[in-house]
Amino acid sequence: MELLVAIIIGVLVTSGVYLCLRARTFPVVMGLTLLSYGVNVFLFSMGGLKMDEVAVVGMSENPTDPLPQALVLTAIVIGFAMTAFLVVLALRSQGEHYTDHVDGRDDVPGRQDEGGEA
Repeated sequence: MELLVAIIIGVLVTSGVYLCLRARTFPVVMGLTLLSYGVNVFLFSMGGLKMDEVAVVGMSENPTDPLPQALVLTAIVIGFAMTAFLVVLALRSQGEHYTDHVDGRDDVPGRQDEGGEA
């Protein structure tokens, strides 16, 4: 079980870093989302991977730690809000620069932008 979770965390973080290094805005947003999912799974696994145990003290002999579960729940909400903000920011950048490159450079050589420069 621990090996499977470690492999899943590794795949999420690796693919997130790969997508963050792309030059387009949408893969960068998806990469940041995958990185946050990898961190969430990591935090969740820090509470201990126990089967059929509750996170309420006093309900079982060996309860799981509820703090990582609360941290992950909070991180999911914050991650969703940040993803929505990044999507809106990327759409505005694409609307202003007419390209979806992260650095704002033009895809089509020779096309004139609003300033009249080639």
